[in-house]
Amino acid sequence: MFHIPRRDFIKGSAALAALAVFQSRFAHAFPSRPDETVIPWLDQPAANPVPEVIKNQLVWEDLDSWVTPNDKFFSIAHFDRPVIDVSNWKLEIDGLVKKPMALTLAELKTRPRQNVTFTIECSGNHGFPFFTGGIGNARWTGTPLADLLAEAGVMKNGIEVIFWGTDAGDIVLKDDIRDVKMHQNFARSMSLTDAMNPNNILCYEMNGVELPAPNGFPLRLIAPGWYGIANVKWLKRIEVRDRRFESKLMGRDYVTIREEDHNGETVWAETSVGPALLKSAPAKVSRKDNSYRITGAAWGAPIGKVEVKIDDGPWLNATIDDGDKGKFAWKIWYLDWPAPASGEHTVTSRAIDESGQIQPAMDDPWIAKKKTYWESNGQVTRRIKIPG
Repeated sequence: MFHIPRRDFIKGSAALAALAVFQSRFAHAFPSRPDETVIPWLDQPAANPVPEVIKNQLVWEDLDSWVTPNDKFFSIAHFDRPVIDVSNWKLEIDGLVKKPMALTLAELKTRPRQNVTFTIECSGNHGFPFFTGGIGNARWTGTPLADLLAEAGVMKNGIEVIFWGTDAGDIVLKDDIRDVKMHQNFARSMSLTDAMNPNNILCYEMNGVELPAPNGFPLRLIAPGWYGIANVKWLKRIEVRDRRFESKLMGRDYVTIREEDHNGETVWAETSVGPALLKSAPAKVSRKDNSYRITGAAWGAPIGKVEVKIDDGPWLNATIDDGDKGKFAWKIWYLDWPAPASGEHTVTSRAIDESGQIQPAMDDPWIAKKKTYWESNGQVTRRIKIPG
């Protein structure tokens, strides 16, 4: 038997108690029924070939709470997974600012606190046959980014804010005009206007407890409404520059390529992954007696309604669980399916936002003419077999 020091045990117990209080307070009613049985999908995702990169994917059939528990939250590592000694760590804010800053975690925690419940999705989610669970919903706590930038005093020529992570790796650029290898930290940027959005926070808590290491300890950016790649983990530095920033993960990877038609001419558009797109997915089918229920989630925009199609039938209105009101959090929906015929069926969902925009079908040009796997927000179809 291993020994846990009393101090660590008390600290761990306090964290577990805080998490339990959080979950009892914020885990809104979920549209499940007592004693129901979940029927597994026939089309299970392929085996994950990169477990060191993608960890802890959401298992859709296990979805049973509005908030995703920390120990079930997915994480992505583009380089290493750094182990950070917080006693030697500071967040630097520099570049085109009048007052460069270096703040400890303790100093950041003395600043105004702000909470936001936000569903983060990796922009590659559903882009690969093995990657269908790169999503989770959590309540994030930190201090507003805009206040710190204002205090640092961005100079008039500062237009771009770069977020540097502690994680780093070797990058090789080799083509007709370049042949270079460099050791580079993870970095993403956004315009100063986007960075000053009052919803953005420098986050140090997740679901009421200390930010877990896989999700960015000691500090990460939370930019509600953006794909996961923009929400930089393991932050070490925020820099302001006077020109657009193009790094491996801005200008080469995480670039969506689409074939577009302009007056009969094919135009190739390349855009860096940015704000999240409207999306939904069926999560599970459950049975109670001879009655079935389809449950799922919708996110990426203010959700107006969700529709579900079974096989080639009509689109049916799902019921949205209104127990949660988070502007940036997913909506849980369900559709009762009384006495379905035995055998195989398909289940497809589509979200419709408050402005009437519809989640595109897989044969929509927006999806069909996309040549990369990023920003895959096409309608998700799952296969199920109802027992006879």
